[in-house]
Amino acid sequence: MATTKISIIPLLISSPRSGEKSDSCCGTLSPSSFLGSKSFYKKHAIVNKTPTRRSAPVSAVSSDVIQKKKKPTADLVTSNLLITKEEGLEVYEDMVLGRAFEDKCAEMYYRGKMFGFVHLYNGQEAVSTGFIKLLTNRDSVVSTYRDHVHALSKGVPARQVMSELFGKTTGCCRGQGGSMHMFSKEHNVLGGFAFIGEGIPVATGAAFTSKYRREVLKEDCDDVTVAFFGDGTCNNGQFFECLNMAALWKLPIIFVVENNLWAIGMSHLRATSDPEIWKKGPAFGMPGIHVDGMDVLKVREVAKEAVARARRGEGPTLVECETYRFRGHSLADPDELRDPAEKAHYAKRDPITALKKYLIENNLATEAELKSISKKIDNTVEDAVEFADQSPVPPRSQLLENVFADPRGFGIGPDGKYRCEDPKFTEGTAQV
Repeated sequence: MATTKISIIPLLISSPRSGEKSDSCCGTLSPSSFLGSKSFYKKHAIVNKTPTRRSAPVSAVSSDVIQKKKKPTADLVTSNLLITKEEGLEVYEDMVLGRAFEDKCAEMYYRGKMFGFVHLYNGQEAVSTGFIKLLTNRDSVVSTYRDHVHALSKGVPARQVMSELFGKTTGCCRGQGGSMHMFSKEHNVLGGFAFIGEGIPVATGAAFTSKYRREVLKEDCDDVTVAFFGDGTCNNGQFFECLNMAALWKLPIIFVVENNLWAIGMSHLRATSDPEIWKKGPAFGMPGIHVDGMDVLKVREVAKEAVARARRGEGPTLVECETYRFRGHSLADPDELRDPAEKAHYAKRDPITALKKYLIENNLATEAELKSISKKIDNTVEDAVEFADQSPVPPRSQLLENVFADPRGFGIGPDGKYRCEDPKFTEGTAQV
């Protein structure tokens, strides 16, 4: 039987995976190796496959390729900028909001205003902002336990997110979700998920819904879904199953790997046979992309093409964003396992600092404008804390809600009657 050769071409948007010197925000794009490797990208990988239904070879793509294809608009021809002033200020504000909100969460956690595990997003803002600010309200986002900033980027008010963290009825889940389970039907945030990988099938189902509405129900629907998850998830079965299903049915979904190099205290390089996660895309017949997740403008360039591709009905994309979290795995983690030199290296590549520098150097914003944004965000976050602190706690009866679709599911009491028929049931004082 004849075989078909599929070339997987690793043209990538670089991100330093070791102590190598990085480009400034949106500087020259060039291939770079993973942490600890010096020869990954020196030659192409040729893989033999038996004939499939694919009509053309599958290759990994990058924004180097995307930018060459793009025709610059008239106002950008001379400057060759990747972003307009309006877009730049919107992106900067969203990233500053994410950082300030998470810093305030840490303060409130240590003051005893929050309970349970709280996982912060500091350092990874370029990924959330780079993708989500390109979406419409109808598009869906599925997150992980590190979900506060994803919700904020999608438009969930800071008051609702903070109230949810405080466990108050004014939270986006009425105080029942907490830090790891942000959800908003209004904003199509389909949830944060505490167990790694469990959000990916939900996201795949949301993408299937969009395709079904468009192709079967003949509705005008070009909605896409973005699934965020970490590097540790990429060795789980659900990840591979959903890549296969999404590619098979050409679902409008973007799988975004927030590779912060550490799965709690386990180094990505020690846990994965091939640390280049993007390669798993072409293996299933979809583009695989590696991008510098510390550079929001590079992330945006990749996101634009991946989202547009999904809207055109051309199927899924796997994007590996190499980023870094500036805090421990959670606020209960003393963060003693990571090398201080490694943390210092990535701290110098702060995505907000890099964007600020880019905006000022390219005359897209002034120092005064950016300071005004920071002041506005500080006020927003302080208002969210005050609102959450003054909001009421849920009544005890709320514990019995959202458990069974039919309240008779709580069973029959000693008197032979359904427990839900007990007058005290709705007060939350019945013996359940």
